[in-house]
Amino acid sequence: MKPTFTAYAACAALVGLLAWSQTAIAQQKTARQCNDEWSANKASIRASGKTKRAYVAECRGVPAVAQATTVAAPAGKDQYPTEVEAKATCPDDAVVWVNLRSMVYHLNGSRNYGQTRQGAYMCEKDSVGAGFHPPRTAARTAT
Repeated sequence: MKPTFTAYAACAALVGLLAWSQTAIAQQKTARQCNDEWSANKASIRASGKTKRAYVAECRGVPAVAQATTVAAPAGKDQYPTEVEAKATCPDDAVVWVNLRSMVYHLNGSRNYGQTRQGAYMCEKDSVGAGFHPPRTAARTAT
């Protein structure tokens, strides 16, 4: 009688484990669902400092990979590691992402905003005063 009970217990444990893993898989969101959530809440998510890639990965339950942007300690004056800190300092000016290596600043909404490997957030007036310039394509379209 003991071997039969042990076999039933092992089978029940296996079935329970399989059922549990199926519910865990069923609850995982699709990339499309996460993208829809991003679109609906883009402003608040960006204000928290998350990129779309990081948000979708977190939403889907994928382990977070090291973020490409490194802002360990902004090198200069008036440089901030988060957009929120920069906005608090310059409420009347646009916040830009400055690429510390190329000395180019990117406006919110551009594809490089918050995405370059070495950068920080700054007020636009402070970035121009520090020697940063807009991207060449933006300078051409402005003139």
